[in-house]
Amino acid sequence: MIKIVNGVARHPLWRMAEPINLEINRGEQIAIVGDNAAGKSRLVEVLTGHYPLLLNEVQYDFPPGSSRLVSENLKYISFRDSYGEQDGTYYYQQRWNQHDIPEDMPTVRESLPRPLPGRGEWLKLFSPLLEGLGEARIISLSSGELRKFQMAKALATNPRVLILDNPFIGLDAQTRKDFRDLLETLTRETGLLVILVLSKRDDIPDFITHVLPVEGLRLLPKMTLAEYRRQYAAVPKPVLDDEVSRWITELPVRDLSASDFYPREGGEILRFRNVSIRYGERTILKPLDWTVHEGERWALSGRNGSGKSTLLSLVCADNPQAYACNIELFGHRRGTGESIWQIKRHIGYVSPEMHRAYLKDIPAIDVVASGLSDSVGLYVRPRPEQKQICLDWMRVFGVEALADRSFLQLSSGEQRLCLLARAFVKDPELLILDEPLHGLDDRNRCLVRQIIELFCKRPHKTLVMVTHYQEELPPCITHSLML
Repeated sequence: MIKIVNGVARHPLWRMAEPINLEINRGEQIAIVGDNAAGKSRLVEVLTGHYPLLLNEVQYDFPPGSSRLVSENLKYISFRDSYGEQDGTYYYQQRWNQHDIPEDMPTVRESLPRPLPGRGEWLKLFSPLLEGLGEARIISLSSGELRKFQMAKALATNPRVLILDNPFIGLDAQTRKDFRDLLETLTRETGLLVILVLSKRDDIPDFITHVLPVEGLRLLPKMTLAEYRRQYAAVPKPVLDDEVSRWITELPVRDLSASDFYPREGGEILRFRNVSIRYGERTILKPLDWTVHEGERWALSGRNGSGKSTLLSLVCADNPQAYACNIELFGHRRGTGESIWQIKRHIGYVSPEMHRAYLKDIPAIDVVASGLSDSVGLYVRPRPEQKQICLDWMRVFGVEALADRSFLQLSSGEQRLCLLARAFVKDPELLILDEPLHGLDDRNRCLVRQIIELFCKRPHKTLVMVTHYQEELPPCITHSLML
């Protein structure tokens, strides 16, 4: 169905290290697998025709449909698409500032394309995954809900080839299973060719027949799924570098005795009393009582749309509804004269919403440095002493060499590592990590988990972490809350 012979992209910045030779046959289901920055997205951009080739163009065969147009037969949902369309109007916190959302902004139901004649069955199969979302406005969806919506939009057009970049991240365990089952049904009953781009090897579904490994901007020979699993079954888990480990553990302990916005040692970091959030007729967060003390490490879990990110937006002073709720942060009731900056001074934060807001053409080190001033959208080149702090944390997360590269030129995994460095850069007392390992390969997932564990063993450190993968939680977790 798709064939490339000695494919070389026209633009040097788009090229793989070697010419691409690839043939995907009818009946095959494909997983493109590789580490962060290995070249997976670059390969897909060639497959979709976005990166034109020098001599030999990509050959497509799309039976049994009548249309030969690539745009009608092939749909690609990239990592960035899954976070929402970048129309230039989106800003961080917009999801929680409902009064800023135009009344004519379309709902999920209004935004789904009308299926072409005879093409509605696919969307009907997907509709159970969108249950309860029909009247929700797109901007108010959680990252997992938004991912499901983008997939439904693609399936509504009944494509012959569907390419999905890390489709399972951000989805709860049940939704991941339901979506895998749906894709398997479509491949079996409709002849759909599915190409999954995956950073996490364990996410490869059983209906995949062949794997395309990508390493160092090289496409390796296609192999069966069974061959791939045998070859990569014994990949050793990486261990954090001793020098990096010592650097984290030997960081100086901040003197908090003079801080007027931090509780005494062992005190309450946050307290919620009967806190709930509603937007119109939609309940986002049901009444909740919750107390977190200094030194506790919490795992926050729940199905997509259960209110996890909304809860964290209240903690991070990003949600204006916090002023109407009975919330105490660092021993102070919200709305009693404190500034946002007093709250954020002690918090390091990363989330899918933040990743979406940071898709800017600026040097990666400026993104990291913005964590020192808690700014999103205001970027200032760091002073020399600040630059060294930023570089130190970028070295911890393995992205120091990317400091001067444009953030938009980085792979999604590299971007996430930079945002993690941003969360840690001011050595915060409260670390809030909302699905921090999105888009990371197996190696980086393991290393970041070790970094979180080491960091949280230091004095005065409190953690709240959201993930839909239990194995991503560090061993230091002491408490859990399910919404």
